[in-house]
Amino acid sequence: MADRKVVGWALSETMEAEATTVAAWQMAIRNRPLFHSLLFHSDRGVPYACSAFQEQLEGMPVLQSMSRKGNCWDNAVAESFFKTMKTKMVYHHKFANRKEARLAVFEYIESFYNRKRRHSALGYLTPCLYEDLLYNQAVAARKSLQ
Repeated sequence: MADRKVVGWALSETMEAEATTVAAWQMAIRNRPLFHSLLFHSDRGVPYACSAFQEQLEGMPVLQSMSRKGNCWDNAVAESFFKTMKTKMVYHHKFANRKEARLAVFEYIESFYNRKRRHSALGYLTPCLYEDLLYNQAVAARKSLQ
């Protein structure tokens, strides 16, 4: 969404869709239910193209868009997030186990990235603050139409 907030994510020992893309998708729609149509953009990887993930989108107001082959710019916001998380957090830690890694990723996304990290693309607001701003603007616009 326009607020750059990470609303769904998953960590897994495997690349199976149920443990990765499906789990992240289910978290995302719990955190931000779909009330309007959505353009869901991803790369062309098997976890997004497989039937297990495609079944998650069936019957929902979702149009899936996949990057063109070899064109990482189509998914630039996600690629930027992963690069930032790796360089600011992952590469600076040696995790004792998966549980420790999962906690660190949770803290990075939920405590730091969404709530504290300011983004120049958002007028130096955090994703949560920008989400609130967009919500308040939508409420005000709806009231003005009544």
